[in-house]
Amino acid sequence: MELVDALNEFLLECELKHFSPRTIKGYRNNCEYLINYLTEKYGIKEIKQVTSSQLKNFFLYQIERGRKETYINGMLKCFRSFFKYITEEEYLTDNPILKVKWAKEPKTVIKTFSDIEVKQMVQAYNEKDFLSIRNKAIICMLFDTGIRNFELCSLQNDNIHERDILIWGKGNKERFVGKSPYLSKILLKYERYKKYYFEYKNIIIDNYFLSRTENPLTVEAVDRIVKIAGDRADVSKSIRCSPHTCRHYFAQAQLRNGMDVYSLSRVLGHGNIKITQRYLEGLHDHDVVDRSIKTSPLM
Repeated sequence: MELVDALNEFLLECELKHFSPRTIKGYRNNCEYLINYLTEKYGIKEIKQVTSSQLKNFFLYQIERGRKETYINGMLKCFRSFFKYITEEEYLTDNPILKVKWAKEPKTVIKTFSDIEVKQMVQAYNEKDFLSIRNKAIICMLFDTGIRNFELCSLQNDNIHERDILIWGKGNKERFVGKSPYLSKILLKYERYKKYYFEYKNIIIDNYFLSRTENPLTVEAVDRIVKIAGDRADVSKSIRCSPHTCRHYFAQAQLRNGMDVYSLSRVLGHGNIKITQRYLEGLHDHDVVDRSIKTSPLM
């Protein structure tokens, strides 16, 4: 069986499993990159011709190009899913990708915004018109729920409840996050502005956050909204001003305020608690001391 045909079949299987379009696109791009490399470097087109040695050389090529360990492991994770499917379908008897080891990722401390910077970013947009109140609502939701960018863009009107928000995350898994009184107030104002702005217009989509042209927001648009807020708030240049950094702030703030790692893992939608534990490493010593006082057995 040809590699291209196997990839098309694998991508179809991903659709049947209801993987998100973003995940499928990532699988396609990475696997096509590998197939092109194998074809041009070794003249390989058939699955049975692929060896673990060739795959190792592919990753060695990535290292020589200066690719980071996180990037390499992301590709390896993708290829493992692809070759696992091929093996399970019995197109191969031995899985060659299993002999390729994970790259050792350096332990990095997750840096995020300060409380003052967050306050200034929340205040970066006024509340004078639909777009400004929408942008402020987006900033507040990112900081108050830890929601991912694509999850925010996918929110539907009926996902917003009185006390919580239903989020459909990676792998089409659902979870609930709390909605604070502060966020509730901002969202209520946004809904009022939205109703007035689109009055008498026939909106055919049910997305909660809309563009000025009645379309769903894109992840690129949300990126820009956060970047502009960061510029207006004069956020430190050492901090990457993005929706994901807002998620980092949410996680560390929750830990500082006393939330346990297991509960935080569920709220963030992590499949593995080890991922959540990385946020603990970003806490300063005084934060840890403050947490220990809050949870004092005697108190």
